[in-house]
Amino acid sequence: MPHAEIKCSSDLRINFDELFSSLEKLINQHDSTAGICKCRAYLTDVFKHSHILITISMLTKPHRDENFTKKLSHDLETEIKKHLKQECYFSFLLEYNPLHYVTNFHSV
Repeated sequence: MPHAEIKCSSDLRINFDELFSSLEKLINQHDSTAGICKCRAYLTDVFKHSHILITISMLTKPHRDENFTKKLSHDLETEIKKHLKQECYFSFLLEYNPLHYVTNFHSV
């Protein structure tokens, strides 16, 4: 279950529903075992310079090697930038969680 977390200046015009769907789809095209991608965005009205920081976190798995990471990173950056309608500073990180990271679904 990957996570996508976006922090950005509030002046950016982004359709987050479309972006979130495209990120989930793209991740699953690269790795059909990824499952849903939990996405959230944090916009701030207090900023200097238009900017966006995207962090994608995934579990460590043997097939997610350097080659996989390079291809996925490239494709994610390309896809994200399709959703940006204006110039801004851009930062992107694809990271892998430590081995003891716990992720599941809590139901009551």
